Amino acid sequence: MSSHLSADHPAAQPPGHGSVEALISQTRRLRGDVDAVRRDSQEGAADARGRWQRALYDLALNQLTDLDAHLAQLRDGPAPAPRPGSLLSRVGSAEWNLLTDEAEWSGELFHILGRAPGSVPLSLDELPSLVLAEDRPKLTAMVTDCLVDARPIDGEFRVAHPDGAVRTVHMMGEPVLDTDGSTASMWAVLRDVSELRRSQRVVSETRDSLRHPPPPPWHGLLRFPEAGRPGLDLAAAHLPSAAGPRSRYGGWYDACPLGVDGDTLLTVGDFETPGTEAHDPAVFVGALRGLALAGTRPGRLRSGLAALLEDTALPPVRGAVYCGYRPGTRTLTWADASGAVPLLFRGGTGRGLSGQDEATLEAGDLLLLHTGALEPAAVRHLLSLAPRLAGAGPAQDVVRIVTHELGDFPSRQDACVLVARVTP
Repeated sequence: MSSHLSADHPAAQPPGHGSVEALISQTRRLRGDVDAVRRDSQEGAADARGRWQRALYDLALNQLTDLDAHLAQLRDGPAPAPRPGSLLSRVGSAEWNLLTDEAEWSGELFHILGRAPGSVPLSLDELPSLVLAEDRPKLTAMVTDCLVDARPIDGEFRVAHPDGAVRTVHMMGEPVLDTDGSTASMWAVLRDVSELRRSQRVVSETRDSLRHPPPPPWHGLLRFPEAGRPGLDLAAAHLPSAAGPRSRYGGWYDACPLGVDGDTLLTVGDFETPGTEAHDPAVFVGALRGLALAGTRPGRLRSGLAALLEDTALPPVRGAVYCGYRPGTRTLTWADASGAVPLLFRGGTGRGLSGQDEATLEAGDLLLLHTGALEPAAVRHLLSLAPRLAGAGPAQDVVRIVTHELGDFPSRQDACVLVARVTP
């Protein structure tokens, strides 16, 4: 490897074995102390503040565990390639020689970037092909600043693995100069920080839940397991009215398993209420699930529900969409009420699934269901975000983008959205 150090700037001597060992001991003692305090704090802490504190403790423990592993690597020197999933497999290095256009990657880096071990390392020009489209400009700018202006690299981007998994990678690098001061190569350390960022999001979300408590029970939202259904990555959200927390509409979203084959009923809808108070849709969703489990297909659910709920106190459905998904064939069937058509995002483009009632989905497709309360301008705005939504990764990330983007519509009414990403 070329060096950018000279006689005037000798390389710093590595710390002695004893000093690193002392750091490791201190780190492990601190980790044990944090874990003990965390266990004590969990007793009787089931509210939002307790969840926030546990998330902070978990984040601290994750970082201390990473630090312990890195210090051990510093003490023991280069080791055989770590097993996949271990802490040390999350850190890799690379050097790109600008004179010969050759690249050298450590064994760990192939795993981090989702490349087959032993394959040809990618050049700097080829590296963006692994990165999500919306993060490519960021990576290109970092590399350009490093090579042209000799600025150190310190930033993050997301890479897509062949199995569809999206990982967050932190890259730190610097130019390697030759004897005349020009850039001869670029050296970098890359680290998989997906778990760390996930822990930080949990801390942020639980902290926000303390500042902004969830809607009161009269909002009537139903939730389903975060694990989703076979073949689908699911997430959903309630979009409160821009006029205030109490609105004319009560809504629901639901994902209901229909059998052992993994068939799933996905529904989103809202009611038109005569007054200002929203309705609890539990009775409605219970009836909806009962009809679906009895074999009623999406196209007949609307009329079946109208007859079944004729004598209840629930108001008419204002806008809803009913979808059936069969993972074995990736077949989607649907029916909508009052124009709340499903939105399909594929290959960077989006469209409404109107004029037909069955389609075959593909791995990576993104399906967005919304209630009739979502105004046409908001739907058009979502379709314009197709490249961003298609490359956003997990369904929960898509929901965050949607709720943020729709927050700027001043006439927004109470609405619900459900996102389903088709998994490989």
